[in-house]
Amino acid sequence: MKKVKKKSKQKTLAIVALIVVVLLVASSVLGYYIYYKEEEKPVVKNEIEVVDNRISPLENQGLIVEILRIRHRGLYDRLMTWYSNSWKNKPTFIYELTMDGLTAKSTDVVSGGVFKSWDTMFQESKMLRDADEEQETSTIVIKIIERVTVKSGLLKKTTKEVEKEKITVTYDYRTGRWTGDDYFRDYDGYGHYRGNTFEVWFNIYQNDFDTDYIPYWTEVNVLGTDPMRDDSDKDPDGDGIPTTWEWKWGYDPFTWDDHEMLDPDIDGLENIEEYKTSRWLSDPYHQDIYCEVDHMPDRTLWPECIQAVIEKYAEHNINIYFDDGWPDTPNNGGGELLPKADLSQDSGKVLQFYNHNFPDERKGSFRYVIMYYASGFNHPAKGNIYDVMVIGYKNKIKDILKAWLVYKIPPTGRGQRIKVASTLMHELGHSVGISPWTFEGCDNISFYSSKQAEAKYDKTWGQYYSVLNYYTIYDTNLLDYSHGKNGPPYDQNDWLNLFVASFQYPAELIEEIYFEPPGFDKVIYGETETGITGYSYDAELTERIIRYMGEWSPVDPIKANWIVFKLEDKDINPDYKDIKIMVQPDVPYAGWAEYAEGELDSEGNFKIYSQQEIINELYLQL
Repeated sequence: MKKVKKKSKQKTLAIVALIVVVLLVASSVLGYYIYYKEEEKPVVKNEIEVVDNRISPLENQGLIVEILRIRHRGLYDRLMTWYSNSWKNKPTFIYELTMDGLTAKSTDVVSGGVFKSWDTMFQESKMLRDADEEQETSTIVIKIIERVTVKSGLLKKTTKEVEKEKITVTYDYRTGRWTGDDYFRDYDGYGHYRGNTFEVWFNIYQNDFDTDYIPYWTEVNVLGTDPMRDDSDKDPDGDGIPTTWEWKWGYDPFTWDDHEMLDPDIDGLENIEEYKTSRWLSDPYHQDIYCEVDHMPDRTLWPECIQAVIEKYAEHNINIYFDDGWPDTPNNGGGELLPKADLSQDSGKVLQFYNHNFPDERKGSFRYVIMYYASGFNHPAKGNIYDVMVIGYKNKIKDILKAWLVYKIPPTGRGQRIKVASTLMHELGHSVGISPWTFEGCDNISFYSSKQAEAKYDKTWGQYYSVLNYYTIYDTNLLDYSHGKNGPPYDQNDWLNLFVASFQYPAELIEEIYFEPPGFDKVIYGETETGITGYSYDAELTERIIRYMGEWSPVDPIKANWIVFKLEDKDINPDYKDIKIMVQPDVPYAGWAEYAEGELDSEGNFKIYSQQEIINELYLQL
């Protein structure tokens, strides 16, 4: 071992001592600036940071646009036009799709891509577009072009292509979201555009290595998932819904959410049911109504009736779907032929079909419609829940003539379809919260007793111009709920009094045998109560959420009420979130739905997971 001279050793010690002194002075100065110079504090590193800004390192970058459904909105108007058979003439249309300048029509990409139909549901198609590697955005334009017949001379007619709808969106390859004429959580639903003539359902996504179709950038920077592993069937938080659905609709896939209770659009489809119905275009932030339709021999529900009812609900931003024989449905799905049977509201025989022909997995998310031979009714089959409708019509000559003489329903195909659609809309109205005990004009039969009673009724409840009023139900100029133009006390705006989730709740009274409306004396009055196990109502937090929400409502234009529940004991329920925000439509007898849940920070502020806020923060770093 080499020896160190004493003098050299002393010199080394002096240098070390000097370094120590310098470090002590430097640390003192640094401490001064940290503790006494607030304006000069160092920037704290952000917890959210871009880990990997690449867009498509694992696959050839490309874009896919799916056209899922196109529905022409014009049948209702044609059906309501007197002395016209135009409702029999199905429209002819195509679509044109432009992706970053590459344009093709449905006739180019779909075999027989000319649609002659009112509705193309289950006739999906798609188009692919190559993209530059690491391209950040793409522009997509969807046009719906109708082929219309126009006069070209005194006796000649020609076919002309007329652009009816144009939808322009910009797709972001980092996030997998698009903005423009359609965007996440917009008024009419994500991936759904409702125009003046057509409404279109579509989906946009990019080529993806692990085929869960969550973009690479989002997986590594936002979610923290593995971009080389398919997450479409993974449920890391164990809340019953896999990662892909939670990502698409803005939930945290690694935090347990109460999806069995969450219902932010208050349509009665809790998120777990929204997930199960997603193959049929459901949206957890937009109200959807699903009906299964079975029928007895020679009593199918005419497609014109379906389209007319769909249109009236669409005008009020509610999507309604009728499974009258869809593909890929459960056993005993819609379109099932039922045996002949005598049905009545009080016989209870509907229970047989409810038990054996209406799938259990659909109860609570679908309504059940039975097409029958006589008049219709909406009455509980199980318990006291109004989720079953019987819609009947008679087609013998004597019955058609009687309807013409009594109700002035024309003895034509058009007249019969308006009658059936009116009956369907009437019974549906009961399943969305309009009942005799919510408004006296509904199902009021007092005008039947005498001519004097009818004359009196005409001046009072006759002002309630709605298919829910027996007095006007079969007016062939109506086929609608009341808009309340005549004002109270004898009229109301039915559309502003809907509680779409009503079909899941026990009714306010028991409609026993020999019941006669309105039944006010049988209603148990009082405010609709709500409670959540492990939580208690918090007045201060409720006041804050009311101020924050202001006039905004998830079911606009219907107003909403808000309350907040706070977790009682975090130690007992460590996985539960601190707060639950509840919402209720401001209509008679409406129940409460869970709108959102979240945490409280140390200062008592709401902290609700927002994927978009994370994305915004990450984008500031780019």
